[in-house]
Amino acid sequence: MSRPAQTRIDAPEPGWTVAADVAVVGSGIAGLSTALRYVQRSERGRVVLVTKDRLSTGSTAYAQGGIAAAVAPGDDPVAHMVDTHLAGGGLSDPHAVHVLATEGPDALRWLIGLGAEFDRSEDGALALTREGGHRADRIAHAGGDATGAEIQRALVAAVLAEERIEVVEHALALDTLHDPVTGAVSGATLHVMGEGARDGVGAVVAPAVVLATGGIGQIFAATTNPPVSTGDGLALAARAGARMRDLEFIQFHPTVLWLGAESRGRQPLVSEALRGEGAYLVDADGARIMEGVHELADLAPRDVVARTIARTMAEQGVDHVYLETRHFGAATWEKRFPTILASCRENGIDPLTRPVPVAPAAHYASGGAEVDTDGRTGVPGLWAVGEVARTGVHGANRLASNSLLEGLVYADRIAARLAQEPAPAPAEGVTVGAATPLVDPSTAARVRTLMSRYAGVLRTGAGLTDLVAELDALARPDAPVTPGVAAWEATNLLTTARLVAAAALYRTESRGSHQRADHPESRPGLRIRPLVVRLEGDTAVTTTEEWQPSLPPALVAELDAIAFPLAVLPADRGDAPGSAHTARSPESRAEFSLPHTAPHQSHVELVRRALSEDLTAGPGIDVTSVATIPADQVRTAHVVARADGTVSGLPLAELVFWLVADGALEVTRTARDGDAVKRGDVLMTVTARTRDLLTAERTALNLLTHMSGIATATRTWVDALAGTRARVRDSRKTRPGMRALEKYAVRCGGGVNHRYGLSDAGLVKDNHVVAAGSVGEAVRAIRARFPDLPLEVEVDRIDQIEDAIAAGAEEILLDNFTVDQLRAAVAQVGGRARLESSGGLTLDVAGDVARTGVDYLAVGALTHSSPALDIALDLL
Repeated sequence: MSRPAQTRIDAPEPGWTVAADVAVVGSGIAGLSTALRYVQRSERGRVVLVTKDRLSTGSTAYAQGGIAAAVAPGDDPVAHMVDTHLAGGGLSDPHAVHVLATEGPDALRWLIGLGAEFDRSEDGALALTREGGHRADRIAHAGGDATGAEIQRALVAAVLAEERIEVVEHALALDTLHDPVTGAVSGATLHVMGEGARDGVGAVVAPAVVLATGGIGQIFAATTNPPVSTGDGLALAARAGARMRDLEFIQFHPTVLWLGAESRGRQPLVSEALRGEGAYLVDADGARIMEGVHELADLAPRDVVARTIARTMAEQGVDHVYLETRHFGAATWEKRFPTILASCRENGIDPLTRPVPVAPAAHYASGGAEVDTDGRTGVPGLWAVGEVARTGVHGANRLASNSLLEGLVYADRIAARLAQEPAPAPAEGVTVGAATPLVDPSTAARVRTLMSRYAGVLRTGAGLTDLVAELDALARPDAPVTPGVAAWEATNLLTTARLVAAAALYRTESRGSHQRADHPESRPGLRIRPLVVRLEGDTAVTTTEEWQPSLPPALVAELDAIAFPLAVLPADRGDAPGSAHTARSPESRAEFSLPHTAPHQSHVELVRRALSEDLTAGPGIDVTSVATIPADQVRTAHVVARADGTVSGLPLAELVFWLVADGALEVTRTARDGDAVKRGDVLMTVTARTRDLLTAERTALNLLTHMSGIATATRTWVDALAGTRARVRDSRKTRPGMRALEKYAVRCGGGVNHRYGLSDAGLVKDNHVVAAGSVGEAVRAIRARFPDLPLEVEVDRIDQIEDAIAAGAEEILLDNFTVDQLRAAVAQVGGRARLESSGGLTLDVAGDVARTGVDYLAVGALTHSSPALDIALDLL
């Protein structure tokens, strides 16, 4: 694979260095948690944590609402997943969301154990509330509305108490260092804005660099982000060659305190937790603006609320609306929202006597540097976590209070991976690529004005086209600019804005927080065409690619095992079907060419085609389930055997549920493939949206009943051969697209597989003999052309056997031989070749045939005519 294109910022060479095992850039919840989790998981690992300001500052400290986790009695991670997907506009990554919701409760408990003090109810339980998009009370908060400040306090205290974490404050990260031989990241350069031994440009030398630099809100004129959020980490990652995803999805917080038309920079946040407690939005006449817009009204997802406010302001010709809170009373305000109350009063607004003026402002970037579920970017050695990263959790629109949880969960996953993988000794690295021209610091104001004008809540193609052109022009300064902090920040700001603008122009639809007035509807085709932005030199290049659904690694491993060629199960069935057992039978020992795709991808395509047959017509949905079942209803169902048999296909059934539910499910298997089951046995329990369970039901059961039927029939034949050394095997009589699955089902039943295709062995049959002139001629021709392939010959007369063996046949297929003829053939061959009996076999004679001494009984009916095993889905 070629190395990604890389550039660097114009800066002096490092004048000092410090070494570590891990360099973490950023001191919010993501960066602090990564550093702490790593040293907790590593016996001797050392971290250098770099922060642009002081350790205690950053976006986390300003978070008011809280942190979401399904910890309340009656709540469930699956319900949290469902809410996250509904908010994400169809673009949330299934596995990433699943990881967040299932690992979230433990992450919150870790934070509490670290010393973070959350608000409690009178009985000592966490006082949980609700925010926009959530259908359950699952938001833990601290100090009423000072959650971020309390989390930051606890994490900072823990970091300062850890001697293996060195903190470098007032340091702007500039670029990654790279090993000159491998190209892998080997550290980062930074500029310390202070005095002393580490003043000016230096370098942290480390084999792993974790970006946790937070948001990019300062690319807009009005934002909730602190002044340090100038996109430094995103620009650094882009220059290093990392791919960017979902950058067009900038979440505008719908309710920021409106301080006047000329107000710029960081604006006071008015948390949607207020709406969770019963506040509601009104226009200047007091009319509620969210009624009838969404089923959750004022608690709709943020993109819906922000869009409604923006349209209200445009229609009425005003620049703000109001949040009505007067019905709260003083006690609620002072206990639950003291920080917001103080902020309002500092700006001359008393929410006890008048509605609070609010307007949307840039708040959160749902996209960022593309990472996997362990936090790795596509650049070796470069990791990202928190708002700078695109895990896929947020999709087109972040669900409220998922961001703090994401920082916690994925920080731990990065730390676990880094602690598991022995890090190489830090090596001196170099900056690579051509230098990016610096822009004048005064450019920053122009960038912010342009971004707010053309890339705000409502966008148009014409406006975005103008935006891209003007930003590109700003990237070509008229004169060289002297390197320095202000120039570096302005350059990062412009680079980030160009990447965001390119993505926004390319996505010609409205989805989530990306709203195009010229394309007001969503385009289903774009959902499955991920949009990637990267830097090529000084150009932002935007492309789309084929979408591949993410799946749990354990399920992928199971599906990949159902492939060609497959291992044959040992006789004692000590291994699960499809496991990577090292024993290979003669009939599967040949290697042959296959498409260069992971086997599980073919199973995914098969399932998707099967589902499309149910969901192609009309609106492409299960109309009955959609009409009768609420979108957020979650239920549990049992997959139950209705007859005795042998089960096969549970991984495929789980795959169906996973794809339909977008990973918003929990699956517990109480049987495994190859198990003998009784009528009434529960094979699998699935918790998911009720709609998804019923939509997936038929496809999942079709695969499961068919494969289990084959396994059951095979087991019946295997039992009939008990006490002999003969084995039952299949043929190529399979359904199109189902060969791997049906042959796997045969193995689940205790049989073995014979010939996957026409290229893994030579098989001379009667028509080949006619064409070649004789058995011997046909066998010799194959041996001459393909000397290393196994060679088999089908005969229907005993006098053909010697000719076949003399020519080099390794296996003789005895077609329609009687039991007496089989005994004679076994005696004549005397172990010089393997023997298979085929044709005219029934269970009544199976034992007699096996006792003749043949090696195999070939039963083509196993895969082409075995009856399905009755299995059902019972909704609880």
